[in-house]
Amino acid sequence: MTIVQFLGTLELGLLYSLVTLGVYLTFRTINFPDLTVDGTFPLGAAVAAALIVKGIEPLIATLAAVLAGAIAGFITGYLHVRWKILGLLAGILTMLALYSINLRIMGKPNIALLSEATVFHYFQGSHVTLWSLAGIVIAFVFLLYKFLSSQFGLGLRATGINPRISPAYGINIAKMSLIGLALSNSLVALAGALFAQAQGFADISLGTGTLIGGLATVIIGESLFRKYHILIILISCVLGSILYRLVIALALNLQIAGLQSSDQNLITAILVVVAMLTPSIRQKLIPKYRQIA
Repeated sequence: MTIVQFLGTLELGLLYSLVTLGVYLTFRTINFPDLTVDGTFPLGAAVAAALIVKGIEPLIATLAAVLAGAIAGFITGYLHVRWKILGLLAGILTMLALYSINLRIMGKPNIALLSEATVFHYFQGSHVTLWSLAGIVIAFVFLLYKFLSSQFGLGLRATGINPRISPAYGINIAKMSLIGLALSNSLVALAGALFAQAQGFADISLGTGTLIGGLATVIIGESLFRKYHILIILISCVLGSILYRLVIALALNLQIAGLQSSDQNLITAILVVVAMLTPSIRQKLIPKYRQIA
């Protein structure tokens, strides 16, 4: 792997770490199986790209993409909370609708941004995209840590841990679910908007496998660290995303077992299985090591 490929892999890992944080909020914090992310990632890219090519300031276009993602997440939550549609099905319905909506927004299957100004043009220096992405990710990790550590954030976390007991403490489960889904999908849409501007294009097929990749990185991150503190968990999500992208890049570059770029989903499945088995294997091995000692 060359230094250029390594830096590019780091950029992708940082970009998709925002997706990982969003997936963590739904699957781990409010315990909601949200499939909307496969639609909100390309939604963020589509909104940002469509506005930028029309001459809208990149920062405003990115904020519009974040708002669009929040609305999509809110719709999924509304279908589930108000109309009692199964959470999994509500996410699928929103995701399906977003495919057509994304096509409407872009007016065509893809948009090129190579000749357009992006949010990364606000920064100066070498490797500007990498360093600016690192700064953005660090900022959001800090903001999420402060949010989830607040009184409101603790209520949000309690919603997923024990939804039956939470109402007895004055926690509105429906409200928390709506906010959690909106926040999660706004992060995913932000990742999509930044991806389009960093890579120079937006495509209707960008969302394929977004959820699986996000879940994989959450599980990988959790297998690396013990879940002692919320800040450690958030950092592990970011590190898991970077490690996931590095492993895939190494496997494809070294052509291990004849792997090709089309085998990325196979590599993802193997990584998830290994990450899920690691805790149980560790628990079985540690007592043996202690007995030997």
